[in-house]
Amino acid sequence: MADLDERLRYVRGVAAEAAADLRGRALSVDADPAAMERHFDSFGFRLIRTLTTPVELLPADSREVVLTPEHKCLETAVAVTEIARGDAAMLLACPGPGLAGVVVDLLGSPEQRARFHGRLADGRTWSFFAMTEAERGNDAMALQTRLDTDGDGYLLNGSKRYVGNAARGGIGVVFARTGRSPMSIRAALVEPGHPGWHGAPLEMIGLRGAYLSELAFTGVPVPEDALLGRHLPVTRRGIWGAVRTFNEMRVQIAALAAGTTLAMAEYVRDHTPGKSAPHGLDTVLGRAEAVRRLVCEAAARVDSAPERSYPSSVAKLAANDLAMRTARWAARALGPAGLVEHPLLEKWTRDVCGFEFMEGTANIQRLNVEKGYRTGDADG
Repeated sequence: MADLDERLRYVRGVAAEAAADLRGRALSVDADPAAMERHFDSFGFRLIRTLTTPVELLPADSREVVLTPEHKCLETAVAVTEIARGDAAMLLACPGPGLAGVVVDLLGSPEQRARFHGRLADGRTWSFFAMTEAERGNDAMALQTRLDTDGDGYLLNGSKRYVGNAARGGIGVVFARTGRSPMSIRAALVEPGHPGWHGAPLEMIGLRGAYLSELAFTGVPVPEDALLGRHLPVTRRGIWGAVRTFNEMRVQIAALAAGTTLAMAEYVRDHTPGKSAPHGLDTVLGRAEAVRRLVCEAAARVDSAPERSYPSSVAKLAANDLAMRTARWAARALGPAGLVEHPLLEKWTRDVCGFEFMEGTANIQRLNVEKGYRTGDADG
């Protein structure tokens, strides 16, 4: 699937139009990620919302680009790579379903899906996906946030950290445990505003548009019908949904890294006119294209076997490593004052550092790769 067919070329072309729009807005959002009003109705944001909302929940006049369900991960990866060539942080800044939408669409009942996507329909409401905890990272098996029984519902107690858009989100998914066993880990659809809910943005160096935040919960009421997967078997609820979500989202983080790598390499090429090409340019561009193809291959494999972690871990490991090395190369290629004279490139060299910590660090990916070799998952 590495070679783009007609359908994928169409998705890529539309995403490229959005990328140009998003790049023009990137520095202003980086400077003030809280000032988003003038970006809400942009072409780029409208396209992102269209790509991440189920077709049956889209307005009739917003269905010009609809992803094919059986190739959703691949088509999304193609679009994300292209959008990231504009600016990766702008995709993360966009109000819409985001990562939470993947979980809701996977585990939610029709009523929960309608509630979630309906809450986001105004194009001005962010969602959030709250898994990571300060002392435990995104290790779902080790999380400590609790859903304590209270009458017919629950009380949410605990905290989350490094959650995109959480301090300004209007609805989201929080992972917590109702007991001590792995099967007790559940995903709850929650909305801020209750007593005991506290959210605050974190000061960030890169990916500022993502508005990473911390959350604290003290006795926040959660009704029984807010738990996702109630209609599913016990084995296909919280932790099952988390694993499948991470497998898909690792590919999309790899696509962000691949797109940013291409953006940096092309930026250096385009800003050395009339000069000899910077040393290593052809090598960097070739490696960037190879990683793009690897991301597409991983996405196609996730579409066919979403429970397998090996393909997405390989893609994220390779794409993130190349993005970091390309950032260092780009800073050298434009000379001692390159990052001062080129603020967009300077921004990208900060942003790429954030990909390492999204959906699992490099060491976690290496463990998944090792397991894939050991179990035969790497064989095809």
